[in-house]
Amino acid sequence: MFFRNFFKRKSQATARKVVNNSFGNYEIIEPWEVTEIRKVPPYIPKPSYSQSSIPRKGPKNPEIKDKNQIQSMRYSCNFAKQVLMYVRKYIKPGITTDELDAIAHELIISNGAYPSPLNYQGFPKSICTSINNVACHGIPDKRPLQKGDILNVDITVYLHGYHGDCSKTFAVADCDTEAKHLINVTELCLAKAIDICKPNENLSSIGNIIEETANKFGYSVVPIFAGHGIGTYFHGPPDILHFANNFDGKMLPGMTFTIEPVLSQGSKDVEILEDGWTAVTVDNSRTAQCEHTILITDTDYEILTY
Repeated sequence: MFFRNFFKRKSQATARKVVNNSFGNYEIIEPWEVTEIRKVPPYIPKPSYSQSSIPRKGPKNPEIKDKNQIQSMRYSCNFAKQVLMYVRKYIKPGITTDELDAIAHELIISNGAYPSPLNYQGFPKSICTSINNVACHGIPDKRPLQKGDILNVDITVYLHGYHGDCSKTFAVADCDTEAKHLINVTELCLAKAIDICKPNENLSSIGNIIEETANKFGYSVVPIFAGHGIGTYFHGPPDILHFANNFDGKMLPGMTFTIEPVLSQGSKDVEILEDGWTAVTVDNSRTAQCEHTILITDTDYEILTY
């Protein structure tokens, strides 16, 4: 999920404490120091953008994958999930997201895979880490995690020529009731969206059920971030919108795509910080996100990152 060119605001290497605001008790995140880009050994197969930062264009229409392509997707998606669950063990107060990035990076390259975000359109790290009011595309940095933070970790790997993509929002040690509820409802939105997937279902049904569920619990869907088709390309058709819509497009057997809603406690609007990536809510409300890569089968669906 990579969208850019929003309004920017001045970045500061600080985090301000917010106590008992209308959304809970947590720190508002601003960028901290970012370390140098990590290296990938030359023998590891790399995507087209690893040096140029410019990805090749994906297919013009949603790709219908054959059995061999689907099996390759299973391998990459399963590994992405393994990396996410491995990183999860290290999430605790005091560790930095840069350290989490190093842990993920080493695991990925030691298994002969490439960390898909690295140098994709210039992104400087191997995973995305979005904390509290950061809606998406947080860059791992040297800020230590605090008790009560909520942290989305987004993992994508390029293995045997195919990308696998997943993410989850975690509580750091413990968090307030408002944050726990936000995370639970975001997971519920994803689950409900996956459950309606089947051949010939409208793609728009995904956004319709996500927004209906989010609004029922008083949350906003951040509309600018969408799911996407995935395969040998990181991002391609179909676009998976997470808000209510009536756009054309149907699910067909052999399609693989991500569903990855971002829910906000407050405003659905975001702005981008000066680093060109970090998307924060305009009202500093917290967000949560979760993601799976889905395959449409002949009868229903398969969660490839389950």
